[in-house]
Parts: sequence; C-alpha cells; structure tokens
Amino acid sequence: MKYSTKALKTKYWTPNTDYLKTITNSAKNEVQDSDILVISEKAVSIALGRIIDESNVKPRYVAKILASFWMRKIWGYILGPICHLEKQSIERLREYPLPEGSAHKQVALEYAGLTQALRHGSEGGIDVSNLPYAYACLPLNNPEEIARTVREAIWKETGKKVAVLIVDTDKTYSFRNLHITPRPNPMKGIKCLGLFAYLLGRILKLRPRSTPLASAGLNLTIEQALRIAAIANKARGYGAGKTAWDVANHFGVRLMEVTWQMLEKVKHSPIVIVRKVNQ
Repeated sequence: MKYSTKALKTKYWTPNTDYLKTITNSAKNEVQDSDILVISEKAVSIALGRIIDESNVKPRYVAKILASFWMRKIWGYILGPICHLEKQSIERLREYPLPEGSAHKQVALEYAGLTQALRHGSEGGIDVSNLPYAYACLPLNNPEEIARTVREAIWKETGKKVAVLIVDTDKTYSFRNLHITPRPNPMKGIKCLGLFAYLLGRILKLRPRSTPLASAGLNLTIEQALRIAAIANKARGYGAGKTAWDVANHFGVRLMEVTWQMLEKVKHSPIVIVRKVNQ
C-alpha cells in the first residue's frame, strides 16, 4: 500500500487552544473519506494544559545523582557511545545542566518512576522540546478518547468518514514481527520495555519509527500503523528543533530562555493527512 501525505500548518498550540476547532478548521477543506488524520500527542497535551513548570520543582537526592552522575558519566561516556548517539548529543550529555536537569529528573521520577527516569530523554513520554522556559509536557492519559472525539468532530463538520491516529515521536524499534518501545502505554501489539527497548534498539540498530498510541476508525496491523506514523512524522518535521538544545540554538538563546512568543513565530504541523494512493 502506498500513501500520500499533507502536513497542515497551524499556529503554535498554547495552553487553552481549542484543539478540536483548530483541527476541524484546518482539515475541513482538505480531508476525504477514508483519510487518516495523524495527530501529534504533544500538541494536544499542550493545548489541554498538561504542562509543568520545572523551575518550581525542588529536586531530591536521587534526582541530583541522576543528573550529575548517571547522565553526565554513564550516558555521556558509556551508554551514549554504545547506543551510537551523535557526537553533539554525547557532548551535551557530558555537560548535562545540573540545576535544570535535576529538576527534570525529579519530575520524571514523580510522574514516570525510576526505570523511566534512567532514560536520557523522553522519560515516560515527558517532552521538553518546542516548549518555552522550563516547561515540560506530560503525556496524554486518554489518547483513545481524544482520537474518538477528533473523529466525531470531523464527521459533524464535514460529513467525511476519516480515521484518526494519535502518535508520539518517541521511537518504536522493530525486528520482523517484534515491536518494542521505551514509551509507556503504546498501541496494543507494541511492547513497552522501558530503557531496555531503547538500548536494544539503538545498539542493534533496529528500525526506529514513531510510536502510535491510539486510533479511532482504523483497522490496521501494527506494522501498518507504524508505517503511517513514520511517514506522517517525516512530513510533519520538528517545529523549531528536534531537542531543547536545537530549539534554543534556533532562536539564538540559552536553554530556558525560549519564550512563548518565539515559538509562536514558527509554523507547526501537528496534523498530517495520510491518504491511500490507488496503484
């Protein structure tokens, strides 16, 4: 099966953005029956206000050890190289910011637990890229409901029968029919193995693709869902940058100095239409 994609550019979604209205207004003149709307989980989470200001978090001893020793030493000198991370990524890990990083690890410990906090990023689906100041975005706790709600809103607005797929950029690694991810609560058929999934996937150079979380109106195999998630992610891009460091560099500021106003100047594509192409 071949697919075409069209990324729908919108303004940056800030807290209290009416994401349903934004999605329907963006898609109503574009969608056709049987289209698949692939929606960024993080965009919806931000719109719903599922963010936390890490500057108000007081890190405890374990979080400080994770930031200073685990991130800088273990990830910077052992796990980073064996996971084939890029040189720049390894250098950033070796200089992992201690006050800010400790606060972030405290959030990871509280919301995702120790095994997820051992990851070097996206702990438990927590994301800090394309966010201002010291904000972190928490994952959705009801992606299935969101998918159904979006599908119903499109039907009411357009009369089109579309499918909806909620995805996270955190990777799923595949080997034949085995699909593993460090991301908690993926779509059924993908196994969450935490840090082990990331290490295994990176060390063995397994095929990485964005992780589908929930769907509505879809009857796909996991392989098909992963493929659609991957091509939608490629069409979407990374906004102002792939990581918090990249975003700061994009705007020429230091970490924690990115503002809402800066992000609002960048066009984002949280919605991607994926359409089957007749052969």
